[in-house]
Amino acid sequence: MDTGLLILRVVVGLLIAGHGIQKVSYRLGGNGLVGGTEEFRHDGFRGGTLTALAAGAGQIGAGLFLALGALTPPAAMVAMGVMTVAMTVKLPHGLWVQNDGYEYPLVLVVTAGALALTGPGRWSVDHAVGLTAWPLWLSAAAVVLGPVSGLLTRVVLHRPSTPGKAAAVARPAD
Repeated sequence: MDTGLLILRVVVGLLIAGHGIQKVSYRLGGNGLVGGTEEFRHDGFRGGTLTALAAGAGQIGAGLFLALGALTPPAAMVAMGVMTVAMTVKLPHGLWVQNDGYEYPLVLVVTAGALALTGPGRWSVDHAVGLTAWPLWLSAAAVVLGPVSGLLTRVVLHRPSTPGKAAAVARPAD
């Protein structure tokens, strides 16, 4: 079980961190901070550069902490929040990723939630420093608060669409 959790944590954590790196830099195929800012504006979000920086930092930090198995429930909560925002952007396209749907962010949200509930396993920073017995209430709170924070972020930062505005070609928003 510990080997499975290690593989799952490292792969999912690094993928989430990679998405954050793409938001704020040219690494990993990203379009730099200017591109990340434009992506959020295109998707109807307020905040410009600050929004891109916050999302990128959240993804990088949460992803790296998940990969290391460090502060697992709080890291999962942040990852779930950011990826819930991505799900809301992709929701109009349906489930499947080939139609720019929310399938991929959903998998990341569910995986992060499962890691919050199961814990990171024996080969983790949490285990090394004695944080392996996270209270169930804290893990459950992380699973609830992550998506709720993402939905609140969407409500607070999203601009309403203006009627008559030409629809832009959809591009990946996560």
